[in-house]
Amino acid sequence: MYVAVKGGERAIENAHTWLAEERRGDPTVADLSIAQIREQLSLGVNRVMAEGSLYDPDLAALAIKQARGDMIEAIFLIRAYRTTLPRIGHAEPVDTGAMACDRRISATFKDVPGGQVLGPTFDYTHRLLDFALAAEGLPAEAEGAQPVEPEMPRVTDFLNRDGLIQTEAPGDETPPDMTRAPMEYPAGRPLRLQALTRGDEGFVLSMAYSTQRGYAKNHPFVGELRVGTVPVEMEIPELGFSVEIGEVTLTECETVNQFSGSKTEPAQFTRGYGLVFGHSERKAISMALVDRALRWEELGEDDVGAPAQDEEFVLSHADNIQATGFLEHIKLPHYVDFQSELELVRKIRAAAQETELKAAAE
Repeated sequence: MYVAVKGGERAIENAHTWLAEERRGDPTVADLSIAQIREQLSLGVNRVMAEGSLYDPDLAALAIKQARGDMIEAIFLIRAYRTTLPRIGHAEPVDTGAMACDRRISATFKDVPGGQVLGPTFDYTHRLLDFALAAEGLPAEAEGAQPVEPEMPRVTDFLNRDGLIQTEAPGDETPPDMTRAPMEYPAGRPLRLQALTRGDEGFVLSMAYSTQRGYAKNHPFVGELRVGTVPVEMEIPELGFSVEIGEVTLTECETVNQFSGSKTEPAQFTRGYGLVFGHSERKAISMALVDRALRWEELGEDDVGAPAQDEEFVLSHADNIQATGFLEHIKLPHYVDFQSELELVRKIRAAAQETELKAAAE
């Protein structure tokens, strides 16, 4: 029988107090500041900004601290805060071609105008624990650093000149905003890209990995990966022109994919695209691979039934906040639901036993 639970508020208050104590940890250890998180855990901050759809390193660092390092909880906090902010206008589309790059590499051409810029990367580290970091010493400074070329044209432009890669025509209509309208299927590519850039990094990575293992007709090359800052401009109606209001750090990836042609398209290379807040290479590359897999229909390819080609499957399950909410709600009280299920099982068992007794009697 269901009995109403009393005294819940006191238990919840005590749980909050205990949570605050656990968050602080040993009081003899120095408290972790927002600035330390922002500057020294920047990749985690970047992920929270990207999947939280809000570019603010300080708020993302605060969310990480409040969530005790639980990234999905921090993303939840940022999204919840984002809903309280008024929208005063729309920024102009950013020009990533004019990005001030800290890192720019291409896996398709060795010599490209502007050069290969390795930048800050784990790619060439040995993946061994560096116990020197435990000594809290100052990092070594780079030697002989050369200035980065001011102009870095897109690698895919070289293929586009010869008609070897699919031309991307700019859309005429304003893309829908998935933060203000529910997802609808079939979703256009702009809406898919929004969902992927907000999607859980681990899930998008898994979908991208599946395409590389053969679960989609997708053999990619990283045409270009660039990380850097771009200015953000906004048109001021009173002035009649756009002004720069700040800058953001972005990671952009364009993949070059094999394509043997179809009934509607000639043989050529095709593109996958990823764009993410902050320095987030794994997410941008994964996004580009999944983007290309989801384009099978518009390219006239045959559907091989791969999970990464199923638009509704990918987009419905990419959002870690929706997934977390649905998953974690089952740990909340479900006493009435369970009692009804329990009663149903008892009735089924009783009916089965009665049938067995009748059969034995006969």
